[in-house]
Amino acid sequence: MRLSRRSFMQGAVATPLFTAVPHMATSELSIGTATLTTVSDGSLQLPGSFIFEPMPKDELAPILKEFDLSADSLFPECNLALYRDGTNTVLFDVGSGPDFTPTAGTIVESLETLGLAPEDISHVIFTHAHPDHIWGLLDEFDDPLFHEATYMMGRAEWDYWWDPETVNTIGEARAAFAVGAKRRMEAIVDTVEFFDDGDEVLPGIAAISTPGHTPGHMAFEVRQGSNAALIVGDAIGNHHVAFRKPFWESGSDQDASTAVATRKVLFDRLTAEDLAIVGFHLPNGGLGRVESDGDGFRFMAT
Repeated sequence: MRLSRRSFMQGAVATPLFTAVPHMATSELSIGTATLTTVSDGSLQLPGSFIFEPMPKDELAPILKEFDLSADSLFPECNLALYRDGTNTVLFDVGSGPDFTPTAGTIVESLETLGLAPEDISHVIFTHAHPDHIWGLLDEFDDPLFHEATYMMGRAEWDYWWDPETVNTIGEARAAFAVGAKRRMEAIVDTVEFFDDGDEVLPGIAAISTPGHTPGHMAFEVRQGSNAALIVGDAIGNHHVAFRKPFWESGSDQDASTAVATRKVLFDRLTAEDLAIVGFHLPNGGLGRVESDGDGFRFMAT
């Protein structure tokens, strides 16, 4: 099955109501004098085939058993990273908003639990422009929700979604993603700031090109001195097959072979440097460490 908005909505209808309640869990890590926190945007409801379809079913079965997963449905958390250094209050991505799936779009309520309102966000930095990362950009009046923020996106990612041919080449199942991304990007086209691989986006925040999930996907190193973490977005998209079998191609990635190469680079660095990881769809708040485990890896939540 290919992913579409209809797939998400059908999954939502088939799921009991209690799953729509956001977990609001946060995880927190000190980066020198700064603080890196994860804030919940709720969760998604995915057909298992969205990720598992290209994978060998006989080898997949024991992984599903190990993680107590269904081959039919997945319910990944959506965890946005929030970085505060005393000067800037930076939100990575903006979540789904109200129009994608009823179990997501809770970022405003989650920020309220930290005593923050949308106007307190000074910068929004995007990892990529899939619906669960950018559709929360607009408020009910179609104005930018984080109206005091400077919006920032990697140049390659912006160019891909802004290209009028993307909606025709991305495939029918994802055409709505392209339309939805561009509609939201139009709201910030006159003010958005661009960056490229290796740029220091803001003090202590460096951009890292991590293509595959989308053509211009970006991760970010957040660092003060020897204290650092990698915000990986969807470049490492789950805590099960992406860790246990990082070289398997996933149906969730737009360019699956490139995404495999990207995961290898990230896992090598995370383990070699013992860096903290923040993953948008990793469990228990999405913040933790990576441990080598045989020919794969294991996510250890903080």
